[in-house]
Amino acid sequence: MNNPVMIESVISNIEKVIVGKREVIKLLIAGLLSRGHVLIEDVPGVGKTMLVRALAKSVNANFKRIQFTPDLLPSDITGVTIYNQHNGQFEFRPGPIFANIVLADEVNRTTPRTQSGLLESMQEYAVTVDGKTYKLPEPFFVIATQNPIEFYGTYPLPEAQMDRFLMRFNMGYLLENEEIKLLENRLTVDPIDDLKPVINVEDIISLMESVNAVHVHKDILSYIVKIVEATRNHQDIKLGSSPRGALSLMHLAKTYALLNSRDYVTPADVKNIVVSALNHRIVLFPSSLVKGVKPEEIVNDILEKVPVPIEV
Repeated sequence: MNNPVMIESVISNIEKVIVGKREVIKLLIAGLLSRGHVLIEDVPGVGKTMLVRALAKSVNANFKRIQFTPDLLPSDITGVTIYNQHNGQFEFRPGPIFANIVLADEVNRTTPRTQSGLLESMQEYAVTVDGKTYKLPEPFFVIATQNPIEFYGTYPLPEAQMDRFLMRFNMGYLLENEEIKLLENRLTVDPIDDLKPVINVEDIISLMESVNAVHVHKDILSYIVKIVEATRNHQDIKLGSSPRGALSLMHLAKTYALLNSRDYVTPADVKNIVVSALNHRIVLFPSSLVKGVKPEEIVNDILEKVPVPIEV
């Protein structure tokens, strides 16, 4: 299969389970192919876990789910070294982080120490236990979830740790006709049980390499930098996006171009992912928060004001 066929087959396969969320599915796949990690922030019951399970099944990837709780330790994620009495050797027992796709469910319910252990693995693509470093499998993709409406018993991720995520987005509720279709799909069986792989891990790695070959014109790079710079000079923003935000925006734009069967980036690719790439990288002034200003609204406002390259 060529790249467009592979990508469309994955999207269509996931849509057998996740109804009415094609753009969300594309965002998740973009995160995977960009070699980054994703934070899904939404209320319970909208299908976050089901979306991740459907992706893992569709690409035939090794999948692990970690339920984050206040008593979870870093070693519960990374693994431990134990003494084997039979051979007199210390042996490493890998934790659930050793998987292609890892669901970090309710990541804000565990302590900052454990959160840091997860985020270090995300950054280094390896874990160090008792002075020895172990590489994580390729591809390695973490999807973290958190509930934005509950604060009791939670440990919100600091801005520096939020910046480690390639993007943040939500699922949102279904339209009436979409919710009816969801109920119809589950009248007798759950479609996730019958979902079959359409590609494999080797295909994912091949698609990642194809992303590297996508061309980005200098004018597009300038467009990305101007958007990021605008977040540092906005009247409602206390702390704008870091250079990591510009890199994330560039990588995601390249991936989105591939998702749209192109080997070059257009301004539309940047516009499609800019909110998800930057909304969690800016810190608002308290006065702006009191007024009810949202990061997503500010990013969209910036997008309207930054001149768009005409020819690339």
